[in-house]
Amino acid sequence: MIGFVLYWLLTLFILVMIGRMIVDWAITFQARSDWVFKVRRVTHSVTEPVLEPVRRVLPPVRFGGFGLDLAFTLVFFAALILRAIVS
Repeated sequence: MIGFVLYWLLTLFILVMIGRMIVDWAITFQARSDWVFKVRRVTHSVTEPVLEPVRRVLPPVRFGGFGLDLAFTLVFFAALILRAIVS
């Protein structure tokens, strides 16, 4: 039962992470409507408590004007691996 609940919580977290990624890209490519910022606020409030401590250890890498958030990548893959373990 605990594995089932953890599996679905991790699945929801992964979906929110994907939503965060899409919304951040949409803002980057100039999609600036009210609903985009509302969705961004929700996705960031759910994921930032997990990402922020990882980001302190693993800061984003800059390639000129482009930045790669390694913390996001690490947390995303860790959630996928944990979900596979508890399934």
